[in-house]
Amino acid sequence: MDIHPSAWIADDALIDRTHPAGIHIGANCVIDHHAVVLTHDMSRGLYCDTRICDGAHVGARAIVFPGVTLGADCRVDPGAVVTRDVEPGQRVAGNPARPEEG
Repeated sequence: MDIHPSAWIADDALIDRTHPAGIHIGANCVIDHHAVVLTHDMSRGLYCDTRICDGAHVGARAIVFPGVTLGADCRVDPGAVVTRDVEPGQRVAGNPARPEEG
């Protein structure tokens, strides 16, 4: 695992420990309560690096799938299911997560 010391991860957030080498969390990130960050998918035999870049915020109960990169300063709304990369500074919501308009 590569987790910057300034990152804040809620005690009840779930960070995948099946493939811990695939976790990369940058400076000043927030992973909120009950959020899930995955690096593996047993059904497909997939083990990928999941990156959460500097300043990103993962909302409560959001799920980040294996192999996804969350760009710097992006926001994942609570309950979102992130299946694709998120651009820096972008805000996403929904299932599957899509950029918010406006």
